[in-house]
Amino acid sequence: MEQFDLNDKELALLLYEAHLNNQPIGKDKIPAFLEKDKAYAVQRAVTEKKTADSGEEVAAYKISLTSKETQDLFASDTPLYGAMTASALSDGTIQLSSMLSPLIEIELVFIAKEDLSIEDDIDAIIEKTMVAPGIEVPDSRFEDWFPNITLSQVIADSAVAGKIVVGEAIDDYSYNQLDGINGSLTLDGEEIANGPSSDVLGHPVNAVKWLINELDAHGLSLKKGMHVSSGTFILPKQLEKGQYEASYDGLGSVKLEVK
Repeated sequence: MEQFDLNDKELALLLYEAHLNNQPIGKDKIPAFLEKDKAYAVQRAVTEKKTADSGEEVAAYKISLTSKETQDLFASDTPLYGAMTASALSDGTIQLSSMLSPLIEIELVFIAKEDLSIEDDIDAIIEKTMVAPGIEVPDSRFEDWFPNITLSQVIADSAVAGKIVVGEAIDDYSYNQLDGINGSLTLDGEEIANGPSSDVLGHPVNAVKWLINELDAHGLSLKKGMHVSSGTFILPKQLEKGQYEASYDGLGSVKLEVK
Protein backbone atom coordinates (compact mmCIF):
# COMPACT_ATOMS: atom_id res chain seq x y z
CA MET A 1 0.00 0.00 0.00
CA GLU A 2 1.22 3.48 -0.83
CA GLN A 3 1.26 4.88 2.72
CA PHE A 4 3.86 2.28 3.74
CA ASP A 5 6.34 3.99 1.42
CA LEU A 6 5.85 7.49 2.82
CA ASN A 7 8.82 9.00 4.62
CA ASP A 8 8.86 10.13 8.23
CA LYS A 9 8.01 13.75 7.47
CA GLU A 10 5.03 12.85 5.30
CA LEU A 11 3.66 10.54 7.97
CA ALA A 12 4.26 13.24 10.56
CA LEU A 13 2.45 15.81 8.45
CA LEU A 14 -0.70 13.66 8.47
CA LEU A 15 -0.65 13.55 12.28
CA TYR A 16 0.27 17.20 12.60
CA GLU A 17 -2.58 18.33 10.34
CA ALA A 18 -5.00 16.16 12.34
CA HIS A 19 -3.76 17.97 15.47
CA LEU A 20 -3.93 21.40 13.85
CA ASN A 21 -7.39 20.92 12.34
CA ASN A 22 -8.78 18.97 15.31
CA GLN A 23 -9.89 16.27 12.90
CA PRO A 24 -8.96 12.60 13.40
CA ILE A 25 -7.54 10.41 10.66
CA GLY A 26 -8.23 6.80 9.84
CA LYS A 27 -5.98 4.12 11.27
CA ASP A 28 -5.01 3.10 7.73
CA LYS A 29 -3.17 6.41 7.20
CA ILE A 30 -0.20 5.41 9.38
CA PRO A 31 1.38 1.96 9.05
CA ALA A 32 0.26 -0.28 11.86
CA PHE A 33 3.60 -2.04 12.34
CA LEU A 34 6.37 0.50 12.02
CA GLU A 35 9.68 -0.37 13.65
CA LYS A 36 9.83 1.30 17.06
CA ASP A 37 12.72 3.60 16.04
CA LYS A 38 10.80 4.61 12.92
CA ALA A 39 7.69 5.38 15.00
CA TYR A 40 9.75 7.57 17.34
CA ALA A 41 11.26 9.30 14.29
CA VAL A 42 7.73 10.16 13.14
CA GLN A 43 6.92 11.42 16.65
CA ARG A 44 10.01 13.66 16.65
CA ALA A 45 9.05 15.03 13.25
CA VAL A 46 5.56 15.89 14.55
CA THR A 47 7.10 17.59 17.58
CA GLU A 48 9.54 19.56 15.42
CA LYS A 49 6.63 20.74 13.26
CA LYS A 50 4.66 21.83 16.36
CA THR A 51 7.59 23.76 17.83
CA ALA A 52 8.54 25.38 14.53
CA ASP A 53 5.01 26.54 13.70
CA SER A 54 3.88 27.58 17.20
CA GLY A 55 7.14 28.90 18.62
CA GLU A 56 6.55 26.70 21.68
CA GLU A 57 9.24 24.57 23.24
CA VAL A 58 8.93 20.99 24.43
CA ALA A 59 7.64 21.49 27.97
CA ALA A 60 6.83 17.96 29.10
CA TYR A 61 7.08 14.27 28.43
CA LYS A 62 4.44 11.70 29.22
CA ILE A 63 5.17 8.07 29.99
CA SER A 64 2.66 5.44 28.91
CA LEU A 65 2.29 1.70 29.44
CA THR A 66 3.87 1.65 32.89
CA SER A 67 1.78 -1.28 34.15
CA LYS A 68 1.45 -4.80 32.79
CA GLU A 69 -2.28 -4.20 32.34
CA THR A 70 -1.74 -1.22 30.04
CA GLN A 71 1.18 -2.89 28.26
CA ASP A 72 -1.04 -5.88 27.49
CA LEU A 73 -3.58 -3.58 25.83
CA PHE A 74 -0.98 -2.69 23.18
CA ALA A 75 1.10 -5.89 23.11
CA SER A 76 4.17 -4.23 24.60
CA ASP A 77 6.74 -5.36 27.16
CA THR A 78 8.09 -1.85 27.85
CA PRO A 79 6.71 1.63 28.50
CA LEU A 80 6.82 4.34 25.84
CA TYR A 81 7.01 8.12 25.89
CA GLY A 82 5.57 11.13 24.09
CA ALA A 83 6.65 14.75 23.86
CA MET A 84 4.32 17.63 24.79
CA THR A 85 4.66 21.33 24.00
CA ALA A 86 3.76 24.15 26.37
CA SER A 87 0.12 24.37 25.26
CA ALA A 88 -0.43 20.85 26.60
CA LEU A 89 -0.11 22.18 30.15
CA SER A 90 -3.72 22.95 31.09
CA ASP A 91 -4.77 25.65 33.56
CA GLY A 92 -7.35 23.26 35.00
CA THR A 93 -10.21 23.92 32.59
CA ILE A 94 -10.79 21.99 29.36
CA GLN A 95 -13.46 22.44 26.73
CA LEU A 96 -14.58 18.94 25.77
CA SER A 97 -15.27 20.15 22.23
CA SER A 98 -11.60 21.11 21.84
CA MET A 99 -10.54 17.47 22.18
CA LEU A 100 -11.05 14.56 19.78
CA SER A 101 -11.65 11.40 21.83
CA PRO A 102 -10.14 12.11 25.26
CA LEU A 103 -9.64 9.86 28.26
CA ILE A 104 -8.61 10.74 31.83
CA GLU A 105 -5.90 9.25 34.04
CA ILE A 106 -4.34 10.09 37.40
CA GLU A 107 -0.56 10.44 37.44
CA LEU A 108 2.14 12.05 39.54
CA VAL A 109 3.95 14.83 37.70
CA PHE A 110 7.66 15.40 38.26
CA ILE A 111 9.21 18.79 37.52
CA ALA A 112 12.94 19.04 36.84
CA LYS A 113 14.72 21.61 39.03
CA GLU A 114 17.85 21.11 36.96
CA ASP A 115 18.98 19.10 33.95
CA LEU A 116 18.93 15.32 34.38
CA SER A 117 21.15 12.72 32.72
CA ILE A 118 21.69 8.95 32.59
CA GLU A 119 24.29 9.32 35.32
CA ASP A 120 21.55 10.26 37.80
CA ASP A 121 20.43 7.41 40.03
CA ILE A 122 17.13 7.29 41.92
CA ASP A 123 18.44 9.41 44.79
CA ALA A 124 19.77 12.05 42.37
CA ILE A 125 16.46 12.14 40.50
CA ILE A 126 14.61 12.78 43.77
CA GLU A 127 17.10 15.52 44.65
CA LYS A 128 16.74 17.20 41.25
CA THR A 129 12.95 17.11 40.90
CA MET A 130 9.75 18.29 42.53
CA VAL A 131 6.61 16.14 42.52
CA ALA A 132 2.99 17.25 42.15
CA PRO A 133 -0.46 15.67 42.04
CA GLY A 134 -1.52 15.44 38.41
CA ILE A 135 -4.22 14.56 35.92
CA GLU A 136 -3.51 13.48 32.38
CA VAL A 137 -6.01 13.70 29.53
CA PRO A 138 -4.75 11.44 26.73
CA ASP A 139 -6.13 12.08 23.26
CA SER A 140 -5.36 10.72 19.82
CA ARG A 141 -5.32 11.91 16.25
CA PHE A 142 -6.77 8.54 15.17
CA GLU A 143 -10.43 7.63 14.81
CA ASP A 144 -11.75 4.96 17.20
CA TRP A 145 -8.37 4.75 18.87
CA PHE A 146 -8.69 3.21 22.34
CA PRO A 147 -7.59 0.46 22.54
CA ASN A 148 -7.77 -0.17 18.81
CA ILE A 149 -4.51 1.27 17.49
CA THR A 150 -1.15 -0.47 17.47
CA LEU A 151 1.90 0.18 19.61
CA SER A 152 3.75 1.91 16.77
CA GLN A 153 0.74 4.13 16.04
CA VAL A 154 0.61 5.12 19.72
CA ILE A 155 4.31 6.05 19.63
CA ALA A 156 4.02 7.98 16.36
CA ASP A 157 1.06 9.90 17.80
CA SER A 158 3.23 11.24 20.66
CA ALA A 159 1.98 8.50 22.99
CA VAL A 160 -1.54 9.91 22.44
CA ALA A 161 -0.57 13.13 24.19
CA GLY A 162 -3.39 15.50 25.06
CA LYS A 163 -3.28 17.69 28.17
CA ILE A 164 -1.87 17.49 31.69
CA VAL A 165 -3.02 19.35 34.79
CA VAL A 166 -0.49 19.94 37.55
CA GLY A 167 -1.27 20.66 41.19
CA GLU A 168 0.92 22.25 43.84
CA ALA A 169 4.41 20.78 43.72
CA ILE A 170 6.34 19.46 46.71
CA ASP A 171 9.98 20.48 46.57
CA ASP A 172 11.36 18.12 49.21
CA TYR A 173 10.07 14.56 49.07
CA SER A 174 11.43 11.08 49.76
CA TYR A 175 11.30 7.75 47.95
CA ASN A 176 9.21 6.27 50.77
CA GLN A 177 6.72 9.13 50.52
CA LEU A 178 5.69 7.96 47.04
CA ASP A 179 6.00 4.23 47.68
CA GLY A 180 2.73 2.29 47.61
CA ILE A 181 0.48 5.32 47.98
CA ASN A 182 -3.08 5.37 46.70
CA GLY A 183 -4.53 7.73 44.15
CA SER A 184 -8.25 8.42 43.80
CA LEU A 185 -10.29 10.05 41.01
CA THR A 186 -13.70 11.59 41.61
CA LEU A 187 -16.23 13.07 39.18
CA ASP A 188 -18.67 15.55 40.69
CA GLY A 189 -17.76 14.25 44.14
CA GLU A 190 -18.22 10.53 43.40
CA GLU A 191 -15.20 8.25 43.24
CA ILE A 192 -14.89 6.59 39.84
CA ALA A 193 -11.44 4.99 40.12
CA ASN A 194 -8.51 4.42 42.43
CA GLY A 195 -5.16 2.68 42.26
CA PRO A 196 -1.68 2.40 43.78
CA SER A 197 1.61 4.04 42.82
CA SER A 198 3.13 0.55 42.63
CA ASP A 199 1.33 0.11 39.29
CA VAL A 200 3.79 2.64 37.82
CA LEU A 201 6.83 0.39 37.20
CA GLY A 202 6.78 -0.52 40.88
CA HIS A 203 7.43 3.12 41.87
CA PRO A 204 6.88 6.38 39.93
CA VAL A 205 10.53 7.43 40.25
CA ASN A 206 11.46 4.24 38.37
CA ALA A 207 9.41 5.57 35.47
CA VAL A 208 11.35 8.84 35.46
CA LYS A 209 14.63 6.90 35.43
CA TRP A 210 13.34 4.79 32.52
CA LEU A 211 12.44 7.96 30.62
CA ILE A 212 15.86 9.55 31.15
CA ASN A 213 17.55 6.44 29.74
CA GLU A 214 15.14 6.15 26.81
CA LEU A 215 15.48 9.82 25.87
CA ASP A 216 19.26 9.50 25.96
CA ALA A 217 19.06 6.62 23.49
CA HIS A 218 17.28 9.02 21.11
CA GLY A 219 19.70 11.90 21.68
CA LEU A 220 17.28 13.76 23.96
CA SER A 221 17.25 14.68 27.64
CA LEU A 222 15.16 16.14 30.46
CA LYS A 223 15.97 19.82 30.90
CA LYS A 224 15.40 22.15 33.82
CA GLY A 225 11.72 23.16 34.02
CA MET A 226 10.38 20.21 32.03
CA HIS A 227 7.44 18.21 33.41
CA VAL A 228 7.09 14.43 33.38
CA SER A 229 3.66 12.82 33.61
CA SER A 230 4.97 9.57 35.02
CA GLY A 231 2.32 6.92 34.38
CA THR A 232 -1.25 6.18 35.33
CA PHE A 233 -2.44 4.65 38.61
CA ILE A 234 -5.65 3.46 36.89
CA LEU A 235 -6.99 2.19 33.58
CA PRO A 236 -8.11 5.27 31.64
CA LYS A 237 -11.70 6.46 31.80
CA GLN A 238 -13.65 8.33 29.13
CA LEU A 239 -13.54 12.09 29.73
CA GLU A 240 -16.93 13.66 30.45
CA LYS A 241 -18.18 17.09 31.39
CA GLY A 242 -17.99 17.82 35.09
CA GLN A 243 -15.63 18.53 37.98
CA TYR A 244 -12.84 16.01 38.47
CA GLU A 245 -10.47 15.77 41.41
CA ALA A 246 -7.43 13.53 41.73
CA SER A 247 -6.16 12.97 45.28
CA TYR A 248 -2.97 11.26 46.39
CA ASP A 249 -2.08 10.03 49.88
CA GLY A 250 0.08 12.62 51.60
CA LEU A 251 0.60 14.69 48.44
CA GLY A 252 -2.62 16.65 48.06
CA SER A 253 -5.00 16.92 45.14
CA VAL A 254 -5.62 18.66 41.83
CA LYS A 255 -8.88 19.59 40.09
CA LEU A 256 -10.00 19.64 36.47
CA GLU A 257 -13.19 21.25 35.19
CA VAL A 258 -14.46 19.91 31.88
CA LYS A 259 -17.01 22.13 30.16
